[in-house]
Amino acid sequence: MENPIVIFFLLLWTIAKICFYNFVGFIDNIIPGSWKPQKDVSKEIVLVTGGGMGIGRLMSLTFAKLGATVIIWDINKETAQGVVKEIREAGGKAYSYVVDCCDNEAVYRTADKVREDIGHVTILINNAGIVSGKKLLQCPDSLIKKTMDLNINAHFWTLKAFMPHMLEKNHGHIVTIASLAGHLGVSGLVDYCASKFAAVGLDDALYHELQYSGKTGVKCTVVCPFYIKTGMFDGVKAKRSIMIDLMEPEYAVEQIILAIRTNQRVLILPKSLYFFPGLKNLWHPKAVMAFFDLNGSQQMMETFTGRQKQE
Repeated sequence: MENPIVIFFLLLWTIAKICFYNFVGFIDNIIPGSWKPQKDVSKEIVLVTGGGMGIGRLMSLTFAKLGATVIIWDINKETAQGVVKEIREAGGKAYSYVVDCCDNEAVYRTADKVREDIGHVTILINNAGIVSGKKLLQCPDSLIKKTMDLNINAHFWTLKAFMPHMLEKNHGHIVTIASLAGHLGVSGLVDYCASKFAAVGLDDALYHELQYSGKTGVKCTVVCPFYIKTGMFDGVKAKRSIMIDLMEPEYAVEQIILAIRTNQRVLILPKSLYFFPGLKNLWHPKAVMAFFDLNGSQQMMETFTGRQKQE
């Protein structure tokens, strides 16, 4: 057993470090991201899954404008090629591959082809996802499996495909597009919430794994937005926009790119909800429901239609 005096001073030192880092974190959070140094991504190779539409498309276009080489993975050949055409016509560098990210062998095969054709991916954005929009007992088993396969299992396959070179060079960035539904349960999104809770957990554990292995040059950013006005959530609307409303995709992407370029660990959108995921664990469940009722957040999926072809 360690000397009690040693343990006492170790405890004091730990408390001092906790206070210091929390203070640094507080200062960092109140400084606008646009005031912080932003890393140059012009020499990076960025891969965006589900990059053919929605925020995936906008992220691809933005990274291309910043000079990065963009690789789009999508199940839809036409939409992916359409984004590549947009980028190339604007003078950017872009490539597309048709990939079912749910198929681990297809991911590994295509990753080998990407390395052969273009080079090593240095920024991986796991963005592809689907939403069933059905309550649990009305959701077919096949759709639940698809949700879990694409929204979380696919992340494992892309990480295993591209992370080894990042670790070797101690350089890279892993971006997990999760959701605020990865922190807060939502009626009508049981399967979706489960997959996004898993994505948040994957990012958190991976971050610590990288830190404790000394690979601090490989950054992690998890993005947890409220509903964004893309086809993925067509039909969803707030009962009243008192505190939060659906976000414009351009604003969401602007904030995501800024978070990546400033190596921000966690991005919650809108920022008015930044502290709510932590607070909800301290509040009484009825208090949480009262907060949701203010905006009608738990009824927003009742008008969901979604796009015919999910991204």
